[in-house]
Amino acid sequence: MENNQLAQRVRAFRKLKGYTQLELAKELGVSVAVLGSLERGTRKNDPKLLNHIAKTLGISYEELMTTKEE
Repeated sequence: MENNQLAQRVRAFRKLKGYTQLELAKELGVSVAVLGSLERGTRKNDPKLLNHIAKTLGISYEELMTTKEE
């Protein structure tokens, strides 16, 4: 998946679940800068962090990584 698409999905799921960047960063044990760069698509995708994000948001890793084909 392209970085920008993934970044948008992480941001969208975070907002959908009612987290601010600060709240989610604290839950994940990472800095706001790390989460922000991931959401901007400027950070290299880390499968371990993405899996942790998915679990924290209550979604599957596959759901986070999969885009619907139109």
